[in-house]
Amino acid sequence: MRFATYKSTPASIRSRRLVVLTATALTCATSYAQSSQPVRIGIIVDQSGVYSAITGKGSVTAAQMAIEEHGGTVLGRKIELLTFDHQSKADPAAAKAREWYDNGVDAIQDVGGSAAALAVLNIAKEKNKVLVMSGPASDRITGDLCGSTVAHWAYNSYSLATTVGKAAAERIGKNWFFITADYSGGHDIVKATTQALTAAGGKVIGETRHPLNATDFSSAVVQAQSSKADVIGLANFGNDLVNSIKAAREFGINPESKQKLASLLMYINDVHSVGLKTAQGMLLSEAFYWDLNDETRAFSKKYFAKVNAMPNMSQMGAYSSIRHYLKAAEAAGTTDAKAVIAKMRELPINDVFTRNGKLREDGMMVHDMHLFQVKAPTESKYPWDYYKLVSTIPADKAFVPLGESACPLVAKR
Repeated sequence: MRFATYKSTPASIRSRRLVVLTATALTCATSYAQSSQPVRIGIIVDQSGVYSAITGKGSVTAAQMAIEEHGGTVLGRKIELLTFDHQSKADPAAAKAREWYDNGVDAIQDVGGSAAALAVLNIAKEKNKVLVMSGPASDRITGDLCGSTVAHWAYNSYSLATTVGKAAAERIGKNWFFITADYSGGHDIVKATTQALTAAGGKVIGETRHPLNATDFSSAVVQAQSSKADVIGLANFGNDLVNSIKAAREFGINPESKQKLASLLMYINDVHSVGLKTAQGMLLSEAFYWDLNDETRAFSKKYFAKVNAMPNMSQMGAYSSIRHYLKAAEAAGTTDAKAVIAKMRELPINDVFTRNGKLREDGMMVHDMHLFQVKAPTESKYPWDYYKLVSTIPADKAFVPLGESACPLVAKR
């Protein structure tokens, strides 16, 4: 009787096969786990402090609208929006950013306030995670502190200075005195405006600084009046800006007086807060105005129904940047930070916020900026009809030329 011969597989081969099968199973399990996890976007804004009216609930609502318009999913995964109130404080903002990134948040957005923004920027660079900011002004975000996964969306100090600062110097007066918020956002905007003034033949003859959320601006206004400057430049923001405008009007600095006020960063929410009678005649710059065209009006009316206010450029920046991030993730086929940012640079930005925007290698999203003048009460025909369009500054004029960027990531030509 003949017996069939059975050749057993050597133990080493069986072991290798087991390793391969185990690795394959783990890869599949990991891939499935990742695909079943939501894409998480965190938004860090001031929801209860000095900047709450100009970011806050409005930015969160704009982010929600962006996610809804994208369909609520990306790459077959649900989109989850997380929010945090940093109360205009840098340390809580940085701590929350670190916690979120360590726990799988794919991107952080907005981060109003330059001090908080710079703190979060350091965390994003350390973790190689996506950070897109539309609330802060600091030029350092796309300058010496730029990061390969960091973007700056709505505006910066340079664009404001070249828009409203230069225009005010040409139209109102060349001798300036600044009332400045004493932190990076205020310092940066004064620096940029001083450069714009010098180029326009103007000069700075004085400056006084105040802390965040100051309670009394009378001393600052008196110093500005005593300087005899043609223009009192307000390099502060949010409630501080509103209160300094009110103080200046109380001391007789009004549209008819010799000295004029110019705000380097004034939002439509600020105009609404002080009223047209108080704000009339002031020049300001925004990248977005709700009443520019049919598309902006249609979107803003939907937004107004949720917030009871019209959106400003920072809030619309949050909307636009999240829409673009999600489009880029779809196009890249992944939420990997480097791949998504690369695709965000490749794709043009065309939405209700701006047309033909471009994310540059230094992280600045360049787009047109608008110079507006606040209407007099008699000129306003309906609610929130606050601005007259004076001029539009094209993107290549509004932002620092790439060849002059201080960002070390930019290849010098």
